[in-house]
Amino acid sequence: MRNLLQLLWKYHFFLLFLIFEGCCVYLMVINNRYQSTVMINSANSFTAGVNGLVSGVTEYLGLRSENKLLAAENAQLRSLLPGAFYNDQQVMMTVHDSLLKQQYTYVSAKVIGNTTGKRNNYLTLNAGSLKGIKAEMGVISANGIAGIVKDVSENFCTVISVLHKDFHTSAKLKKSSYFGNLEWEGGDPQMAKLTHMPKHVILHKGDTLVTTSHSSIFPEDIVIGTVQKFEVRSGDNFYTVDVKLSTSFSSLSYVYVVNDLFREELKTLQKDLE
Repeated sequence: MRNLLQLLWKYHFFLLFLIFEGCCVYLMVINNRYQSTVMINSANSFTAGVNGLVSGVTEYLGLRSENKLLAAENAQLRSLLPGAFYNDQQVMMTVHDSLLKQQYTYVSAKVIGNTTGKRNNYLTLNAGSLKGIKAEMGVISANGIAGIVKDVSENFCTVISVLHKDFHTSAKLKKSSYFGNLEWEGGDPQMAKLTHMPKHVILHKGDTLVTTSHSSIFPEDIVIGTVQKFEVRSGDNFYTVDVKLSTSFSSLSYVYVVNDLFREELKTLQKDLE
């Protein structure tokens, strides 16, 4: 308290000056219309600026929850797309009605771990067995395929990325349905290779590649990428195709885990063929 009183006494002339100055400004403002208008407008502008700044910060901080809600909504909408159903009704006589059964459901998940610069790359997602995630489920992004679930805990799972030496899937030309095998040979995280595409097929740069019905991991017709370059190597009967992947792995944020409701039934049936 003593130090405070000493400080006030030391600067009492300056403090009195500020008080008198404030009183002068107040009297000038309330007794002059122009100055009053200028002061009110300035105060309103300052308040609006502060409110705008606060609003912008609040909206930015809310983006995380908004993105999570949008991802969940997109997963629900994907589960309602025609490609998530299959036709279970035989056409009898002239009856053209069909009964559709749900084949695929989708679970949204946030990418909390991701590598792209290694030979074997993985994703880590914040969804696990408590959300119905199981090993060997497909994972897709908003733009295309992303990988296959490897290991699962209650709340998390790891995913073999498309950018992994052990990742393989069949891919077909969207316009002609000719298919080959897609794999990643390392290097550029945006480029993959398509092999075993017959050399009599007519290819063009920019042709779209999608998933096939041969896959038990991904639904059919999910975008994979586009043809960038192709060649037939000496003595080979197949193209080697450079494919630009549609999924940008360096900026993945949210993905969707694909649950094929008929997968176990199909696996059980196919065991008898092994």
